[in-house]
Amino acid sequence: MEVLLITQARLGSSRFPNKILKEINSKSLLEIHLNRLKKSKRVSNFLVASTFEDGIDSVKRISELNGFAFFQGSTKNVLDRFYQSSKKYDSDYIVRVTSDCPLIDAELIDQVINFTINNNLDYGSNILEETFPDGQDIEVFKKEVLNQTWEQAKSFHELEHVTPFIRNNSTYLGQNKFTSENFQSKEDFNHIRMTVDELLDFEAITTLVNQLGTDKDWKTYKNFITQNPSLFKNQGIIRNEGSLIKKS
Repeated sequence: MEVLLITQARLGSSRFPNKILKEINSKSLLEIHLNRLKKSKRVSNFLVASTFEDGIDSVKRISELNGFAFFQGSTKNVLDRFYQSSKKYDSDYIVRVTSDCPLIDAELIDQVINFTINNNLDYGSNILEETFPDGQDIEVFKKEVLNQTWEQAKSFHELEHVTPFIRNNSTYLGQNKFTSENFQSKEDFNHIRMTVDELLDFEAITTLVNQLGTDKDWKTYKNFITQNPSLFKNQGIIRNEGSLIKKS
């Protein structure tokens, strides 16, 4: 099975602009993210799907220096950007992650890939029910599912976020268009935060990297957060708060 991993990378952010270019010990969050992704044993090709924003040349340079193909597409129609970036690859499955998750775990990515392929799912992820820490979000789907989604999705929300059309038409939610299942954590760690949306998040990731380095698995980082709560002032931020703000 050919597996293409696409990570979305942009600079525009209302709460924390240029966050993926912020550095810890002379390494940008994007570089940390890409280097962790490359440890996957199941991914055949890696690609950064980006935009035409000012300053994006820095994202292109970091991507290519780290061995990632680079694609630029629509800023607002993220589904189209994602689809267009995938077209030149003859892949069976596609992995979707985002670059604001610098400490995403490649072994966990491989587990979700295997789960999806072994169960012949159209869509498998660990976000249909969020039991993993925020910042370990992984979606895997068949290439043909992305093609159908690009052809049929219409609403602004579906175009802005790539996979809502798939999830909303999934067997997991009682529909019959796409077979789907959730990759579940044995315990609920939904309240643990490892993503970067705000300055407090960047400070938290900086603490994790300074204390543990950039090569630990997600459980090691999770344990350090739970054992040292006073060091992590970002843990009270609501998960997916940015999307909630946009909807209100």
